[in-house]
Amino acid sequence: METLGIGDFAARSGVSRSALRFYEKEGLIRAARTGGNQRRYARAELRRVAFIRIAQQVGVSLEEIRAALATLPAGRTPTKADWSRLSARWHTRLEERIRLMERLRDQLDGCIGCGCLSLQRCRLMNQDDRLAQHGPGPRRLLDG
Repeated sequence: METLGIGDFAARSGVSRSALRFYEKEGLIRAARTGGNQRRYARAELRRVAFIRIAQQVGVSLEEIRAALATLPAGRTPTKADWSRLSARWHTRLEERIRLMERLRDQLDGCIGCGCLSLQRCRLMNQDDRLAQHGPGPRRLLDG
């Protein structure tokens, strides 16, 4: 099995060495150690790092990423079927996140139901702060 040292792995993944060490410490990726205690990464770990990077870019927490990666087999390189199962589990979540991001994009310049009453339009959309009875925060955006 071909492995990469941390420098080559960092260059190939586009992630800093310190981030790779952090991911390893957090149990998100694995590295073998040489007799001189140098990290050696299997090429298959590149896919995990790519998954982590993309998931973080769309706002997925490390805890959620860790839980997803924990569903992959620990003793072997994940197959296409393994990644497909992970993808299927995340499909609904990602669709919900996309809808939330679209609502944010479309409503950010107007009232998003924060209850602030600071915009002229809020008097019409949230008269007397009626949305407060539905809970704190941006109710129109979250309850969409």
